[in-house]
Amino acid sequence: MKAKKSLEMLSKALEIEKKGMDYYKKAVGACENELGKKMFQMLLDDEKVHMGRIKKIYESLEGGGKWSEKMSEFKSHRNDVNNLFKEIAKKHGKEIHALTSDVEALKVGMNFELATVKFYEESLKDASDDLERKFIKRMVGEENYHYDALSDAHFYLTNPEAWFLEKEKITLDGA
Repeated sequence: MKAKKSLEMLSKALEIEKKGMDYYKKAVGACENELGKKMFQMLLDDEKVHMGRIKKIYESLEGGGKWSEKMSEFKSHRNDVNNLFKEIAKKHGKEIHALTSDVEALKVGMNFELATVKFYEESLKDASDDLERKFIKRMVGEENYHYDALSDAHFYLTNPEAWFLEKEKITLDGA
């Protein structure tokens, strides 16, 4: 019974991650802003990793395996996004321009990530195994990180001056 619930959750997670992958793939092709394009590519790559991870776990559980510590241990790409922002900010500074469609694409991605976080948080309530809970908590963290990265990109593209003041701790001359 426990495995059936886990398999249902993982099946739904695969559907959600696939939708995210499809959206980010489309966004990479449509986005004209360098930061947006790189951000969507990074998220697309992450969604592929998520899908591969979830498929492996699904296949293991379906084959009679049990949750293991290894299933909840995975590398985070958080430094990649921080480096991306530093690289773009150094290259373009406050003179960044984004099309409305690029900014809207970031908003759609943010909404998608929030929905994904909600799915995993709801799944956490039904998890019956400590290792399954650990895996789900890690996924919540990954998806929250995706939301934060998209939100930061949105902030940078819509108000680069404020982004520099807040994120780079630049002081105002004469203030």
